[in-house]
Amino acid sequence: MSAQSQRVSRLRPYLDRAEPAPTLLKMLVGVQLNGLREDAGLAQDQAARALGFSPAKLSRIESGKGRKPPTEGDVRALLELYGAEEYEASVLLQLLKRAGEPGWWQRYDKRLMPEWFDRLVGLQEAAASIRTFELQYVPGLLQTADYTRAVVERGLPVAPRQEVRRRVELRTRRAQLLHRPDAPQLWAIVDESVLLRVLGGRAVMRDQLAHLVEMARRPHVSLQIVPLDVTKASAPSIPVTYLRFDGLDLPDVVYLEHIRSANFLEDRDETEEYRVALDRLADEALTPRASLELLRETMEHRYPAG
Repeated sequence: MSAQSQRVSRLRPYLDRAEPAPTLLKMLVGVQLNGLREDAGLAQDQAARALGFSPAKLSRIESGKGRKPPTEGDVRALLELYGAEEYEASVLLQLLKRAGEPGWWQRYDKRLMPEWFDRLVGLQEAAASIRTFELQYVPGLLQTADYTRAVVERGLPVAPRQEVRRRVELRTRRAQLLHRPDAPQLWAIVDESVLLRVLGGRAVMRDQLAHLVEMARRPHVSLQIVPLDVTKASAPSIPVTYLRFDGLDLPDVVYLEHIRSANFLEDRDETEEYRVALDRLADEALTPRASLELLRETMEHRYPAG
């Protein structure tokens, strides 16, 4: 079996996943096609020209971007051009078929799930580890339903009640990721101001902080707080999410969210800058144990029961 076939064989378990993972599967198909092309000694523009594709189309296929996977005809043409072995072609075509199955989040209205957000949720569902920094709100995967409702109502004050309910439902469903048997490692760094900003009332905040305490006790969740008295913290000016996909030949991805759009960074030099920045910020933040103590103190003194 060739080295490429061995790499492809590692992907077979993804054919048996109970829940579809279209974002991951599109990326896996793309990265394997990229490897086959390089093994065939073809540059991207040469392969595109040979099949009458535009370079942009082949780049899109290899990156796994876009709502829909490539067509079976296009993938078969690429596999034939690259001289793929029968086993390699069979596995990739099966992966491609599963990539066309909608993930749970793709059943929501596109108003709630624009393409950039669709991609983020799909990447989070597939990630082995997620690192995130937040300076305004509790990280979405760690929010309670009541806190989420307050966030939505603050950001969309005139949204219909039905839309608010659906957005809360969507956020709550996303958080179930952390309760799966194969849950990713989550490392969250949060500015202390997030704990002090009252959303939904003090009872909602008390429940939210209690939820953070509970989640931070889980072995796959690490939570660190950047205290207000750390005046020289090297915190980014916007929220950052860093996603890693261990052992799948996929690049790390940095997600930077804006008001109505987002950027996804995959270039290694760019993602490395954010990895270093998050490492430095983690060094400046309280340890996970000290962060838990601060959470408890804030909950009891700022949001006392009753």
